[in-house]
Amino acid sequence: MTTAKLEFADKTHEYKVRSGTIGPDVIDISSLYATTGAFTYDPGFTSTASCESGITFIDGDNGILLHRGYPIDQLAEHGDFLEVCYLLLYGELPTKAQKDDFDYRITRHTMVHEQMSKFFSGFRRDAHPMAVMCGVVGALSAFYHDSTDISDPHQRMIASMRLIAKMPTIAAMAYKYHVGQPFVYPKNDLGYAANFLHMCFAVPCEEYKINPVLARAMERIFILHADHEQNASTSTVRLAGSSGANPFACIAAGIASLWGPAHGGANEAALNMLSDIGTVEHIPEFIARAKDKNDPFRLMGFGHRVYKNYDPRAKIMQKTAHEVLGELGIKDDPMLDVAMELEKIALTDEYFIEKKLYPNVDFYSGITLKALGFPTSMFTVLFAVARTVGWVAQWKEMIEDPQQKIGRPRQLYTGATERDYVPIAKR
Repeated sequence: MTTAKLEFADKTHEYKVRSGTIGPDVIDISSLYATTGAFTYDPGFTSTASCESGITFIDGDNGILLHRGYPIDQLAEHGDFLEVCYLLLYGELPTKAQKDDFDYRITRHTMVHEQMSKFFSGFRRDAHPMAVMCGVVGALSAFYHDSTDISDPHQRMIASMRLIAKMPTIAAMAYKYHVGQPFVYPKNDLGYAANFLHMCFAVPCEEYKINPVLARAMERIFILHADHEQNASTSTVRLAGSSGANPFACIAAGIASLWGPAHGGANEAALNMLSDIGTVEHIPEFIARAKDKNDPFRLMGFGHRVYKNYDPRAKIMQKTAHEVLGELGIKDDPMLDVAMELEKIALTDEYFIEKKLYPNVDFYSGITLKALGFPTSMFTVLFAVARTVGWVAQWKEMIEDPQQKIGRPRQLYTGATERDYVPIAKR
């Protein structure tokens, strides 16, 4: 058995080193406080493994993203979103019979309780769609009491199905309410992504025809965002779930975390940046500003907390963006021209290479979603629709882990020491 030695307070302590199937080893310090009386200090948990998981693996240095061992580019190129959902939930790609059964069950859970439509009228028309999502998803637990007992495997399965199935419906309703159009019910004869586009863009007065190129693009966007290991929102879902909270509340917590501009709002920020640059001619000015340490401006959509190489999802998203723009006849899009030139600079400029500021998935997804017809306020909502299956899979894995205990991070206290209360008249 490999061990790591720590010298502290004139004593040597040994801790077991654990190895995963791939990836770096971890030092098991779960007994550190008991043996030394000290904690570790790791802001942002950048060097801490908070759990054991067999769902997603990321090698940021080499630009690798695997779901249950399958490379993300293969899944996005050859699979569909519900196939990836099945893989994340159950660990293996489904057989034809399993896929048909899974698709059938998800499709027939897409409707929401009719009374839920009244929830939306309680929000202002100009409410951000993510605010609506937080409230409505959290309210699911008030409507589906038969799937909130986390100790029952059958109820956990039903809750998982309901969340994956109903999230696109709730997201489409949030969009429709935002733009002042009537809600559109889901259609069981459409695929997951096509159904979502139909609920978002169909209107009662005329038929909406599904464009297969756009539906496939939406499918890829969902696949690329399905799971991403222990990011902020996934960690939030796990932490909330560790207390025994019901799955609907846990996913609502994940949505709240995702809303942050440093997490789910990155593609919106990237699109706004491309809009600010405007044309290719203005790029040198913004590149100079990005390199200036005294200028607060920074290029959005470049670099990643984990990836220190080209984001593997960005390559697929770039191809998808071109397909969508080509299908819609958008040949001379200034924003895409700026994006392509920025990418070229980022891959050849020594400054970007040295700092490993490669284009990430948000760089292209914002352009694609804009071309599909979504306002920037919906970008993070779409992220939430896709990431729901990852959250659910991670939550399910956590609940079924016998080693799981309630999350309770420690702290380095730097406040006042003990002191006596002083009556207000003497202060």
